[in-house]
Amino acid sequence: MNSNQRKRWFGLILVFFICMIGSSTPFQHFAAIPNELRLFSGQLKRLQYGVPVHAEVTVDPHMLKINGTSSNSLSVNLNEPLSLQPNHSGQTKMKVKLFGKIPFKTVKVNVVPDLRVIPGGQTIGVKVKSAGVLVVGHHQVVSDSGEKQSPGEAAGLRLGDLIVKINGKRVNEVHKVAELCEKAGLDKQSLLVSYKRDGKFAETRLTPLFDAEDKAWRLGLYIRDSAAGVGTLTFYAPDQGVYGALGHVITDMDTQTPIEVGEGQILQSSVTSINKSQNGEPGEKRAQFVKESKILGNVERNTRFGIFGKMNEVPTHSYNSNSVPVAFAEDVKEGQAQILTVISGQKVERFNIEIIHVSKQPGPATKGMVIKITDKRLLNKTGGIVQGMSGSPIIQDGKLVGAVTHVFVNDPASGYGCFIEWMLQDAGILLKSANGRVDEAA
Repeated sequence: MNSNQRKRWFGLILVFFICMIGSSTPFQHFAAIPNELRLFSGQLKRLQYGVPVHAEVTVDPHMLKINGTSSNSLSVNLNEPLSLQPNHSGQTKMKVKLFGKIPFKTVKVNVVPDLRVIPGGQTIGVKVKSAGVLVVGHHQVVSDSGEKQSPGEAAGLRLGDLIVKINGKRVNEVHKVAELCEKAGLDKQSLLVSYKRDGKFAETRLTPLFDAEDKAWRLGLYIRDSAAGVGTLTFYAPDQGVYGALGHVITDMDTQTPIEVGEGQILQSSVTSINKSQNGEPGEKRAQFVKESKILGNVERNTRFGIFGKMNEVPTHSYNSNSVPVAFAEDVKEGQAQILTVISGQKVERFNIEIIHVSKQPGPATKGMVIKITDKRLLNKTGGIVQGMSGSPIIQDGKLVGAVTHVFVNDPASGYGCFIEWMLQDAGILLKSANGRVDEAA
């Protein structure tokens, strides 16, 4: 065997050993030690790396306690759980040396003020008015000559466009559009229509046409200015006076366009019956509004993670009125959990589920976890996840970790959930800074 062959064989053996080491469990556990940790002040966090190695951990004892000890440096066994208990909010570093001598990793530790919220579960009624008038369809206007035409379609307006102004005047009600249309038709004038499409504003000219059948001036558009339905309250933050609900965006039922909220309200609601979910056909909660004159709160934002706004009072009919801590996305794990929801009247009940998959999401994204209903009583009553259950808070290890969002149509016992962290950001309780660090809103 010549020298080139020996070098080739040596290289192959070296690559083989590197691959073996890289795929080994201890190495993967080493790699799992993060570059950055996020903690809530006052909350104990346990880390489990399962590496049979002793190490020396150096921290600022004024910021962190390691395994309950306030010490600048501590020898630990990485094969055993490592507990971190922050003393106050701020930033620090945790240095790890293997065998007390070999520098291994410096972990940034970001401690944010402790945050506790009251978990919801109550069924709520939702009424929203859009920030304009939404185009949900075209229709043909029949002229005196028998010609059929949609003036709105001819002017370039599409389904999902949000009409915000007509002739410079803001419009957010259908009857106002009808009044302006009638006046323009009688005056034989066109309308300057300002609309929003895909986040961008544009203008077009639209000339009303007299409908010979209806004997009225028409735009050839089907339009809508409001929506109503039921969902589930996820949380109420008493210190900030804000709430979050639904876990997903409210869309128009015809165009599936997210509704841009101009104003809205949430009300008490009571479940009257449930249409069970079946394979291929999701069920729904049937509910009615209770005391419509009593408004629980407003709706300020409609985002992909739900609706958010100010709440006038502490919600009633809660499972437990005590506040609970919340979890960061990376702290959610596969395993047993519970949801809070209503299946009859206004009584919030606790039901068992299993989190069967958790997605790694360093930034806001939907479908953070896959959940499965395991509670037999809930399955017997609902068949699984039903419409109106979205927003039901998910509790794990005594912490609020997320909310139910969607059902799997072909497996109604399973569905998606979103992380509570993203809902808290959209509620304005947690703010994400430019460097990716999460802080509590002032």
